[in-house]
Amino acid sequence: MSSVRHAENKSLWVVRELALPAVVKPCVDCGHTRHLATGKIRVNANGKHLDVWLLIGCERCDRTSKIPVHERVHVQALDHRRLVRFEHNDPAIVRELVHAQRRLDWTGTWVLETDLPFYEIGSIGSAGEPLEVFVRFELPAPVRVEKLLTSGLGLSRPAVKRLVDSGRIRLPMAVDARVRADFAFVIGG
Repeated sequence: MSSVRHAENKSLWVVRELALPAVVKPCVDCGHTRHLATGKIRVNANGKHLDVWLLIGCERCDRTSKIPVHERVHVQALDHRRLVRFEHNDPAIVRELVHAQRRLDWTGTWVLETDLPFYEIGSIGSAGEPLEVFVRFELPAPVRVEKLLTSGLGLSRPAVKRLVDSGRIRLPMAVDARVRADFAFVIGG
């Protein structure tokens, strides 16, 4: 059963994760700046100290690079369950480590699922009843509100701007803002 639904005057849009974002960092071999997580974490023991690295690969030349997670940390300082997750390349911990990076490229990482535009925009809220749209994020991708509206409503940017300017679409933020957390907006009414 899909979590996207259209109930009486309510709609749910879901920003679904397609892939992890790329880590932005220059490759030492080819200079390309997009690196993808390999899904691997390297743990190296040296006596009672551990080094833990997230492994990433250059999108262009496939060179593997390491991002330090823990360096020279005493083995007792790490939570045992977390260490086991590192050693087993737990996908959730890989995802957490990628999302913790400072510079990420979110291109191609999300898709918007919605029950619209199967409804004519002119008929939404036309009986004086506004349509409340809830947008839920499964990942913290920074998405421009305008992009969500054009994707979800199947309209051009100028058409979306006209609807916002005329008050037919009421947003809790500017149409050109970037959002990464759940919010709601209203169409019509």
